[in-house]
Amino acid sequence: MPVYLHAVETWTPPARLSQSDAAEQLATQLPDKRARRIVRHIYKQSAIDTRHTCIPFDGPRELFAPDAHGQWRNELTGDRNQHYIRISKPASIQLARQTLQAAPGISPADITHVITASCTGFYTPGPDHHIVQALGLAQTVERFHLGFMGCYAAFPALRMANTICRAHPDAVVLIQCLELCSLHVQLQTDNPEALVASSLFADGGGCALVSTRPPATGHPGYQLQHLATTLVPAGEHDMAWNIGNHGFDIVLSAYVPHILGENIRQAVLPHLDTLEWPVHDIGFWAVHPGGKAILDRISDAFRLPASALDIARGVLRTHGNMSSATLFFLLKQGLSQHPPGTRTAAMAFGPGLTVETALMQRITP
Repeated sequence: MPVYLHAVETWTPPARLSQSDAAEQLATQLPDKRARRIVRHIYKQSAIDTRHTCIPFDGPRELFAPDAHGQWRNELTGDRNQHYIRISKPASIQLARQTLQAAPGISPADITHVITASCTGFYTPGPDHHIVQALGLAQTVERFHLGFMGCYAAFPALRMANTICRAHPDAVVLIQCLELCSLHVQLQTDNPEALVASSLFADGGGCALVSTRPPATGHPGYQLQHLATTLVPAGEHDMAWNIGNHGFDIVLSAYVPHILGENIRQAVLPHLDTLEWPVHDIGFWAVHPGGKAILDRISDAFRLPASALDIARGVLRTHGNMSSATLFFLLKQGLSQHPPGTRTAAMAFGPGLTVETALMQRITP
């Protein structure tokens, strides 16, 4: 029984910051000239031009408000989370409504399950509740939230939706990832990992429908073929995400790209072999752009042509790393840039070190 992913939609907050401006903004908060030189170098080497943020750095703001000396207030985690609540509630509703509008033939009454994911804020009743109430979904809709998984969380959401649809062919599952990474910028620090994280992460959301119903005629989507997860124990201590007193603290070792490069083939090739898909037959590599070095290592490991990761590099350049939401930006672009029948290999990486893989085929009914 085929299961389809379609009506892929994305959201970003209105504030957009150039990478050069972001570097200067953060540099003013650092303790010495050496740290300021380091942050400018890191930002320049990031392969990112612009990112979206829920914090309007160029005007009055509630969070990280500067004092008379220009030093930003180093907010407590609870205050940062309150900002997450204020932003995510209307954003999650807007994004879910946008997704339903992109799916002719599917109405709010058809939705049977809502799956949300985020690692940048928590509250309950959360976005899943607000989506049900605001869109007039049935009060019996089953709701699930996947929290604190990191960049790969869209993939467990897809696996859960796929399992639900195969067990209940009438199910229509709305999945949504919403991340406000910029809420957790670390201030007045010269910690290299924190500085690299501040140069990469951005804000955004993604949403889609999963069901055994194919997309409406003329509306592209993906047919799910194979979903899998693999742990790479060598990276257990090299990527982590913890709750600190001043936001969430990331562990992001410089060895992560090397670890992925050394292990990605043996993590992914068995799943390609399951479908008898050779590497050279993959037309779209929807690789999570965790950073330029990660994309370079993946490209080298699979010996990909230079253009194979153009979409991933483009999303990194214009949006940065939006954690779990980033997959939807890749898939949406894939729908517009690749023809029906394109074999697609999506993958993302996160704490653990976890490698998630989703093999799918682009379709247009």
